[in-house]
Amino acid sequence: MNQKIITFVNLIEEIYLMVKKCEASQVEPLVNCIVDAILDKKGKEVTSIEIGKLPNSICDYFIICHADSTTQVHAIAENIEIKVQETLSEKVWKSAGYDNSIWVVLDFVNVVVHVFQTEWRDFYKIEKLWADAPIKKHSDEPELAVKKTSARSKKIKI
Repeated sequence: MNQKIITFVNLIEEIYLMVKKCEASQVEPLVNCIVDAILDKKGKEVTSIEIGKLPNSICDYFIICHADSTTQVHAIAENIEIKVQETLSEKVWKSAGYDNSIWVVLDFVNVVVHVFQTEWRDFYKIEKLWADAPIKKHSDEPELAVKKTSARSKKIKI
């Protein structure tokens, strides 16, 4: 009898680990899709925070951005929902904040998105709460190549 219980527990643990691996492999495409949707609508300072490895984390990632107007906050949040549905066939589990659009939260279970109006992001400083987690900044602009100038630059006489 005890051997059957041990075998059953081991089977449950294996299933749990397989589900976690499956979920982890699906998180990266979701993060990328969300970031692309934000950048499409010109969201500012797009940041992803990998909080999943921290103790007592509520999800795998937070994605945070801001916009200058409530209209843009609403448009960004709406675009995220549309792009994720079209690209990954996933729907947001819960959302809040559309009524005033100063801070819209979209909960995709493994990824939680915060779209702030600029002044509210500055006020809440949500990134500081998760400062010990890996943080990545996202941009649609190509990285600037830094050119080194020659040590023997020519001087121009006037």
